[in-house]
Amino acid sequence: MSEPTQLVRLVAYSDYLCPWCYNASVRLQRLEEQEPDVEVEWRSYLLRPRPGRSRDLDRFRAYTESWRRPGAEEDAGAFRIWASEEGPPSHSVPAQVAAKAAGELGRAAFRRFHDGLLRAYFHDSRDISRAEVLEALWDEANLPSDAFARREDPALLRRVLAEHEEALRCGATGVPSVRLAEGDAVITGALPLATYLRWVERVRESRQVEA
Repeated sequence: MSEPTQLVRLVAYSDYLCPWCYNASVRLQRLEEQEPDVEVEWRSYLLRPRPGRSRDLDRFRAYTESWRRPGAEEDAGAFRIWASEEGPPSHSVPAQVAAKAAGELGRAAFRRFHDGLLRAYFHDSRDISRAEVLEALWDEANLPSDAFARREDPALLRRVLAEHEEALRCGATGVPSVRLAEGDAVITGALPLATYLRWVERVRESRQVEA
C-alpha cells in the first residue's frame, strides 16, 4: 500500500489593495487546482492600516494606470483603469475583516468572497473600504446575509492585526509574501506559477529525504 500524500501547506500574506497580490492569488489558486496536496491559507497584511487623509480621485485614477504592468503578466488578474466616481479606498482593514468573516463559513465561501473583493477593486472600480460595497459583494458570493454582521466582531479585527504583525516578524517587507506553514522564512513577490510548482516539488523531495 502506498503512503498517503502529505499536505503541503502555504501561508500567503496579502492586501486586497495590492495589484501584485491579485496576480499571486490567481497563481496560487491554479497551484491548488494542479496540485491537490497543496493548501494555501490567506492571512492579512495591511498596506493602509488606518484611514488617512482624503485622497484625490483624479490622482488615484492616474495611479491605477500602473495596474497595466501586473495586468500584462502571464497568469494575471483582471485589471482595468479606475472607471467610477467611487473611492479611492480609505484603508485596508474593512475588506480584511470581512474576508475573515467569510472564512468562518468555510474555504469555499472564503474563496468566493476573496475573489470577489479582488475583481471588484481592480476590475469593477468599486471602493471595497465601504460597508455597502462589502455587503453587496457578500450577497454576490451567495453568503448567508445574517453572517455579514460577524465582521463587526472585535476578535476578527484583532486577528487581522495579529496576522499583520506575524508577517512583519517573519520578514515580510511587502506583499504578496508566502511561506511554508511549518517555517517562518517568507518569499516576497508575485512569483510565476512555474516557480511555485518547483518550490512545492522541492518541499516534497526534502520530505522524502528526511523520511
